[in-house]
Amino acid sequence: MISARRRHLALPALTVLFAAVSCSPSEDVAVPSPKGAAARYCTALHEKLPQTVDGLKRATAEPVSDFTAMWGDPAVKLRCGVPKPDVLTHGSEHYNPYADAAEVNGVRWLFEKQDDGYRFTTVLRKAYVEVTVPGKYAPEVDALTDLAGAVKKTVPVGV
Repeated sequence: MISARRRHLALPALTVLFAAVSCSPSEDVAVPSPKGAAARYCTALHEKLPQTVDGLKRATAEPVSDFTAMWGDPAVKLRCGVPKPDVLTHGSEHYNPYADAAEVNGVRWLFEKQDDGYRFTTVLRKAYVEVTVPGKYAPEVDALTDLAGAVKKTVPVGV
């Protein structure tokens, strides 16, 4: 039988342990501001996003938004409703979305090398979806295989 004194000491310790185990990592993710149909597509995408990407568990993006998501630590980050990538708007007369992008499971992605990993942005869709993948997860494109299905179902083809 546990004495009242021991019970009072054990309960706070269990509460702290439970809180530490149940917390998931969170990280700041800049929230885009899509409008109109793009915002609706992004909200629909958020509802269809998988709980794991490339074996990484979903975490909490801060601030919480229907336009952002993340997995793992360091985080694979998704932002939906981002502006058109600069490469598509500035000096883009030579840009070819078929040659300068990779198709993964029916979704075409522009790829841009970053200091640590890659940034992938959908092209030829009604809303731009951006995914940044740290170099730790090379080959970085593998993360897109788990995201393409949700994008394909919720963000229509078109420009």
